[in-house]
Amino acid sequence: MILIGGTSNVGKSTVARSVAEKLGFEFLSTDALARHPGRPWKTPEWTVPTHVVEHYRSLTVDELITSVLAHYERLWPRIQDLITAHATKGHGRKGLVLEGSALWPVRVAGLRVPRTAAVWLTTDDSVRARIHAAGCYEAATDEEQLLMDKFLARTERYQTLMIDAIDRLGLDRIDAGSGQSATELADTVLAAVDAQTAVGRSTNGW
Repeated sequence: MILIGGTSNVGKSTVARSVAEKLGFEFLSTDALARHPGRPWKTPEWTVPTHVVEHYRSLTVDELITSVLAHYERLWPRIQDLITAHATKGHGRKGLVLEGSALWPVRVAGLRVPRTAAVWLTTDDSVRARIHAAGCYEAATDEEQLLMDKFLARTERYQTLMIDAIDRLGLDRIDAGSGQSATELADTVLAAVDAQTAVGRSTNGW
């Protein structure tokens, strides 16, 4: 098992898919287990549901972060069961790369399962650029920009809390905003994984 955590739009899915491809592992996102209101901007393939619009419009940033953390807490037993079942199966089972913001550092650090590693991707201001580009921010209406601003504020708050937890626990995190390609980041993830002596902790730190 390789667990890849991080805030929204940091590139977790792309990097996790690259890691899975390199190793011949399966790939899964925690979003597939249960979804919380996601991105509040439209794309050619996505129309923002009314309940998602209302979620970001009506809640403060504090309320948004409380809501998403509560969602991840409710989801954790399912994630833990998945990790434990996969990691403790007999030999010959294909490995799994699991990514998602729901992989909260404190909970992952408490895992006691074999053949499991974890890293978190963090970044500086590239998340803002990615969200603005994805939502065509400059061309968006005032209402659409407001929703994106709320999503971004929640995302940045989440990362601040996450980094605090990672650093306090001495876990491995990797800068995903330094211009590296997904393939390069995947190699960095694998190097960190190889150095770990416990779930999320390597001997040399990352």
